[in-house]
Amino acid sequence: MNINRSGYYKWLRRKGTYNRYEANRKILNFCISDCHHRYPSYGYHDIASVVRKNNELDFYFSDNLVHKCCKQLSIKSKAKHYQYKKSGDESLIYPNTVKKNWDASEPPEIIVSDMTHIRNKGVNYEWTLMIDTFNNEIISSALSRTAGDPKPYYKCLDDLLKLIEKHKKTTPTILHTDQGAVYHSKAYFKAHENYNIKRSMSRSGTPTDNPIIESLNGWIKAEMACDFQYWKINDFENFIEKYVEYFNNERPAYCLNYKTPIQYKLDKGF
Repeated sequence: MNINRSGYYKWLRRKGTYNRYEANRKILNFCISDCHHRYPSYGYHDIASVVRKNNELDFYFSDNLVHKCCKQLSIKSKAKHYQYKKSGDESLIYPNTVKKNWDASEPPEIIVSDMTHIRNKGVNYEWTLMIDTFNNEIISSALSRTAGDPKPYYKCLDDLLKLIEKHKKTTPTILHTDQGAVYHSKAYFKAHENYNIKRSMSRSGTPTDNPIIESLNGWIKAEMACDFQYWKINDFENFIEKYVEYFNNERPAYCLNYKTPIQYKLDKGF
């Protein structure tokens, strides 16, 4: 073997110590492990974002390197992944006008809403959310302990109407939902008929027609379970309020170039 003698002796003197690259990897691995311990639901993109934000590291690292480190450390997101069935029928009243075009140019241009179930301390809650697709901000959130309670839907709608008034929009705001009974009702239409709102609905039994809020519903609950153990919380309503604040103002989003929803909106001049 043709080995440089001086290089060989340098290696001998350095044996048992770390070079700069090895030391950086040790530091990075520690930060990754610490982040995973605090946020078990995070994938490697989110871990990379948090490590960059919360640690003043004096070296560059890519998401791909974090992915490689996660594999070496056997770190994997504990959030569940879902598979969906084939699509159903269009709504006869409100057809799907979005057609997968979620590129909003301003808030609140395209709003999505949905209700999801969540259990805490033996109570089955219905949690209704409204999200602005411009920056994935949760613009309204409401809980109910009563199955089929329409009040959270109307509370979220009222928050949306106030937001539309605040922005003084002249173009229609698209409100996209599933074909739930409340969203389909005449009363719900009456509540917003004097506002410039254009309705759009997913095909029946087709959550992929409303992918933004459906995916958020899934991993938000997974994150709250893995990272915050929400089932142990006594004041669940207060916890949900604080989580929404955290989501909008503190949690960096990969789809927003690692900015929070509020930061992204401010950077865009809104």
